[in-house]
Amino acid sequence: MAWQLVFTEQYNRRAARFLRLHPDARGQYAKTLELLGANPHHPSLRLHALEGRLTGLHSVSINLSDRITLELLVSESEIVPINVGDHDAVY
Repeated sequence: MAWQLVFTEQYNRRAARFLRLHPDARGQYAKTLELLGANPHHPSLRLHALEGRLTGLHSVSINLSDRITLELLVSESEIVPINVGDHDAVY
């Protein structure tokens, strides 16, 4: 089952800023999005639910320090990225 990635304008701005500040992560970021659309439960993404003020959101790893927080709309097979950045920035 393929998932549809739904990008908001706000996320696109955050992603553009992230990629501008971390050009070396561009390839890993693209691969993460590709895997996310194909199988959000792929082990290398380390998908997990968030708690506290971010309850209802999930997180996947781009690399050891960078994350994408997202909303999984399971009934519609959609994934809506919310934020991207290093661990402290997205949590």
